[in-house]
Amino acid sequence: MDSLRTGRELQHLLQSPSRSPPGKSLDLEYWTGLRLTLEGEATLGNRLTSVAWTMTQKHYKKISMDALQRRRIREDLVQYQLFLVQTDGTSPQQTEERLKHLAEEILANVAQLLVQYIWQEQPFNLKYHPEKGDVPAHIGGSTQFGDNIEDEWFIVYLLQQVTELFPELVARVEDNDGDFLLIEAADYLPRWLNPDTSENRVFISRGELHILPCPSKSSLVGFSLDVVPSLAQALALLSAHPEACQASPKIRSVLKKRLQGYPEKIKNNLHRAHCFIPAGIASVLAQRPDLVAPAVSAFYLRDPVDLQACRDFKIFPPDTRVLTLVTFTRCLYAQLQQQQFNPDRRCGFNRPPPSHPLYKAHDLGMKLAHGFEILCSKCRLPSLEPDVPVSCNPQWKSFLESLKKNGYFRGQLEGSAVYKELLRSAEIFFKQSVGPKSGFLSVGEEVLQLLHSSPFNLEELKKLETQLPQEDSDSWLDITAQHLEQLLQERSGGIADVGSKSCSSAKQKLRVEDAAEKVKETEEDTRKEEAGYSLVAVSQGMKDFLNAMSSHEGAEPPWCSPTQPFSFDPDSMASALDRLLGSKEEELDSDDLDDDDEEEEEAVDETGEGSSDHVEMMGTETLDSLKTYMDQMDQELKSTNVGQSFSQMNYNKAGMDNGSSHSPMGDGPPTEEGGVDETEEEIQPLDIDVNLVANLLESLSNQAGLAGPASNLLQSLGIQLPPNSDPS
Repeated sequence: MDSLRTGRELQHLLQSPSRSPPGKSLDLEYWTGLRLTLEGEATLGNRLTSVAWTMTQKHYKKISMDALQRRRIREDLVQYQLFLVQTDGTSPQQTEERLKHLAEEILANVAQLLVQYIWQEQPFNLKYHPEKGDVPAHIGGSTQFGDNIEDEWFIVYLLQQVTELFPELVARVEDNDGDFLLIEAADYLPRWLNPDTSENRVFISRGELHILPCPSKSSLVGFSLDVVPSLAQALALLSAHPEACQASPKIRSVLKKRLQGYPEKIKNNLHRAHCFIPAGIASVLAQRPDLVAPAVSAFYLRDPVDLQACRDFKIFPPDTRVLTLVTFTRCLYAQLQQQQFNPDRRCGFNRPPPSHPLYKAHDLGMKLAHGFEILCSKCRLPSLEPDVPVSCNPQWKSFLESLKKNGYFRGQLEGSAVYKELLRSAEIFFKQSVGPKSGFLSVGEEVLQLLHSSPFNLEELKKLETQLPQEDSDSWLDITAQHLEQLLQERSGGIADVGSKSCSSAKQKLRVEDAAEKVKETEEDTRKEEAGYSLVAVSQGMKDFLNAMSSHEGAEPPWCSPTQPFSFDPDSMASALDRLLGSKEEELDSDDLDDDDEEEEEAVDETGEGSSDHVEMMGTETLDSLKTYMDQMDQELKSTNVGQSFSQMNYNKAGMDNGSSHSPMGDGPPTEEGGVDETEEEIQPLDIDVNLVANLLESLSNQAGLAGPASNLLQSLGIQLPPNSDPS
C-alpha cells in the first residue's frame, strides 16, 4: 500500500479504502514474496515461476495490450458509457436517433441536480458515439475530476439514477484503476474476479450493480474465466438473465453505502465564506457561481509567469473591493484556505493583521482575485457582439419541454423572479452540456464577456454588505488523530482490535441510543483499546499471521469475518499444480536440497532400497548436518557485531546470579576445552517476541506518524498502537 505522501492520497484513502486490485486486500505480490521467504516454500515459488513463463505468447500480448489501454486513461479522469440493452431489429439510423433523444431526456431529468453543482474541473456530459470496432453505438462522456473525488462518485450516482429511470439503458464506468466499483467492494468479491477477469463484466442496470458470472454446477449462465466477452455478448447475457447477473447483496450494499446521502450530499459539500473581492468578480460570480472552480485552480497551480500579470491588476483593480458571500465546494475552499501566499506589494491588496476579524475574508478575496486575474490575462477580449439567443437553437424547445415535464421549475409562475432565475440557469446548462460547441470560448474569455456584457454598480454592491447571510463554519478542516483513526477504521472494512470477540457486536452498540448502554459501550471500547495496545497482542498477532495457511495468491490478513472464515486445501492446490506441470516424477528440483542428497535419493529409488530404517537414518544425518552448519554459523557470527542488535534470553546469567555453578553444557574440568564451553554458554537463544516488538516499535518511530510498512502491517492485522509520546 502506498504511503500518504500528499493530501490527495489522504483524501483517496478516506473516501476509497484501498486502491489495490479488486479482490485483494493487500499488495499480494509483496506478501507472496514475504510468505515464500518466511515459510521456505521454494518449491512452490519455482512452480509458480514456471507457470508464469509457460504462458502463451498470444496471452502475454493480450495482457500487455490491456495494460497499455488502461494507461491511456489519465489519473483524474472518469469515463462512462450508456448502452441500449436490446437493439435487435433496429437500423443504425434508428439507434442513433433513439440514443440522441435519450441523451436529451437524461440531461433534462438530471438538470435540477447539475445546475446547482460546482465541478472541480469538467462537468458531466453525454454525447452520441457511433459504433466503432466491437464497441456498439452508445452515449457517454468523460469528466476530469481533479482533486475532488466526490465528482467521480456523484457521476456514479447519476448513472445509477439514469439506469433506474431508463431501464433500457445499461451503464459502464471506469477510471485509470479500471472498474473502481469493484475496488470499493473488494472485501466481498468472489475469488475468481480480478482485473484480468473483470473486463466487460461489470455494469450498472436498473440502479443495481451487475457482474457477469462464471458458469458453475448450480448455474450454467455466464462466461468462463478464459473468455473475454465482447460488449455485444455481455449486453445480450445481461438482457437474457438479469437476475443471475446481479451482484451479491453484500457487494450492492457496499456501493449503496458509498452513495448514501445523495442528492442532499451536494449541498453538504458546499461551503459559503465571506470574501473581499473586486466588484467585477462579484458581478461575474453572481451570474456564474461555477466559475469559482477554474479561478481557484488557476491560483492553486500558479507559476512565476502567471504572477507577473498580478502586479498591477488591470482587469480587477483592488480599489473596487466589496464584501460578498462566495460559494465554494469544500475541496476548493480547502485548496484556497490552506495556501500560504504573500502578494506582491505593488498589486494593492493590503491585508489587515491576522488578529483582525475580517482577516480571513481579505485573505480569501486576495487569493481569489489572483486566480481570476491569471485566467483573464491568458486570453484576449472576445467579440462584443451579442450571442445568438438560446431560443434560436432547434434543440432548445424540446429541451425546455422536457424540463417542464420533469418539474424543473418547481411550479413557479412563468415570468416570476424565481422562474427567470431557473430559466437563466437552464440556458447556461444547455449551452455547456446540450447545445453544439460552435464558437467555444475559454474560461477567461467567458469571464471577460460576462464582465463587459453586465455592468455593475459599485454603490449598490457596497449596500448589500450589511445584508449578507452568515458564513459557514470551517471546523470540518480540523481533524483530530482519534477522528482520523476512526475514519480509517470505518473505511478499512471494520477490522477489529486483537482480542475482540465479535465485529458485529461493536457495530450494533453504535446504534443503541440508551444512555446507560452508551456508557457501557464507552467503557468496553476503552478496554478494547487498551487490549490493542498490549505488546503481547502484537507478537501474538504476528505469530497467528505467519502460522496461517496461505493460498497461491499470497497472504491475507485475519479479517474479522466469522461468517466467511479463510480456508485453503493444500492437497487440492498440490494436485492442481501437478496436473498443470506434470506428474510428481517430473517435479522441479528444490534449491534447499544438496546435490549429494539428491543423488542418494535417486540411488535409493533405482535400487529399491526404500526401507523405513534407511529413511530414518538419512533424516537423522540431514538433521545432524543442519545442526552442524548452524553451530558453525553461530561461531562465525559470534566474532561480529550482528548479535548485539538482538535481544537474548539471559537465563544462564540468572542462574549464575542465584549461586548455581552448573552450566547447561555439563560439568567439565577447567582445561583448554573450558574456553570452548564458556563460549558455547554465551551463545544463548534469541527472544523472538522481544526482538519482533522492538523492531516494530523502532519502525513505527522512524515513520514519524506517517504511513509505512510497520503501521500498514499492524493495521491489516487489526492491531492499534498509541502515538509515540516520547520525543526522544
